[in-house]
Amino acid sequence: MRQKKNMYPFHCLIGIAIMLLFRLLPINMPNITPVGKQIFGIFIGTLYLWTTVDPVWSSILCIFMIGTSGYAPMGAVLNTAFGNPTVVQLFFLMILMNSLQTNRISAYIGRFFLTRKFIIGRPWAFTAILFVGSMLIAAFVGCFAPIFLFWPILYDIFDDIGMKPFEAYPTIMIILIVVACAIGFPVPPYMSNGLALISNYTTVSQNLLGTTVTINNGQWLFVALIYGFVCSAAVILFTKYVLHPDVSRLKNLTLEQLNKNPLPPLSRRQKAVALICVCFLLSMLLPSLFPALPGMVWLSANSFGMALLFLVILFAVKIDGAPAITIEENVKVFAWGTYFLVTSAILLGGVLTNESTGVTAFLNAILSPIFTGMSPLVFGAMLLIIGCVLTNVCNSLVIGMILQPVIATYCLQAGINSAPLVSIMGIFVLSCAIATPAASPFAAMLFSNKSWLKSGDIYRYNIMYVVLELVLALLVGLPLANALIH
Repeated sequence: MRQKKNMYPFHCLIGIAIMLLFRLLPINMPNITPVGKQIFGIFIGTLYLWTTVDPVWSSILCIFMIGTSGYAPMGAVLNTAFGNPTVVQLFFLMILMNSLQTNRISAYIGRFFLTRKFIIGRPWAFTAILFVGSMLIAAFVGCFAPIFLFWPILYDIFDDIGMKPFEAYPTIMIILIVVACAIGFPVPPYMSNGLALISNYTTVSQNLLGTTVTINNGQWLFVALIYGFVCSAAVILFTKYVLHPDVSRLKNLTLEQLNKNPLPPLSRRQKAVALICVCFLLSMLLPSLFPALPGMVWLSANSFGMALLFLVILFAVKIDGAPAITIEENVKVFAWGTYFLVTSAILLGGVLTNESTGVTAFLNAILSPIFTGMSPLVFGAMLLIIGCVLTNVCNSLVIGMILQPVIATYCLQAGINSAPLVSIMGIFVLSCAIATPAASPFAAMLFSNKSWLKSGDIYRYNIMYVVLELVLALLVGLPLANALIH
């Protein structure tokens, strides 16, 4: 731990030095303008800081550095960063969805999955219900909620049945909760990184193709859910029949052990918050699924502001003399790191693909010889393989944004629709970023759990699960996206 703390200032200096000094390096970068070289250095430095230190201040520094570069005046950069409709929507969305955690509704959802009678005495049914439950909670409640919810419950269960830390099944089960969270993370197209990638491609396609490519929310959700369920089935079967950990002691697990410390009935406040959140989710999905219904055009046109409307309801409605939610409660659980990282990443994505930087032309010059002559199928497969490797050593959102211009350029030259490939690439790079501590916050939480996990076991199991996801993305995800996303 001391060595890690001592490295902190060293990493800070390296990241800042890259931002400031990269532009001075005598490196020949075809098509990159002087401004583009500045921006490229800021991008690499930000990526380094995201990987090694804190995402909050490194993201804010990224925005500041772009504002002081020759790209645009500071006021314009701040307006672009924080005035972006996606960033504004994300801010209010995070407050809205946090209400599920501040009101402990996520605990009730988790308890529902955990206490189904058909899992009693069936270890692999128990494993499957926790995995699928974690995926769905991560998708529709909060991406970290299953970790905070199920890890402590699993610790108690393992203690009750005599399973010790570092044994095969406890190790695998704790890892599987995180794998499920990662798979569920990109499912909702209206939240966090999925929203950022979809919105960023609108800008990228306009800059590179001259026309806006809009990815349908309902189609993204449908593909991500099917892919998630296929991954869930494959992961459970692989764990059962290939890894084959000893689960004999789970056969004696009782409903009383699972239902230890029962939760009280839902309060009026909890029911109201849950109902309002469900109504919000429907308002985001129905226009994509049923565009011909009355009112769907209005909902679609105002989708960026629907979170504001439902927040007004939550703040205004008083139940038992108190508002359904309060700012004070939300501030405690607000993920500022996620908010600032997405904000700066969206800004970087737009800046990097702006014609004034020449970065896109540079990437095309480098990558075009590699992809020239490839069929769309081979190109898609190569892209997913490259994305799989890069997303596990760098920030997954940024990797998704870097690959989007490559996809747009190839699809323009090949004369094919880019939406399916952009969608499955985004879903995949977000869902498989678990193999190293730098891959994602999920992976970082795994590697920090020294009480139950060994780093060698995490690497070993996670690499196997990532390879399995890659195979499924190639065999299932890519054909599925081509069939369902238009």
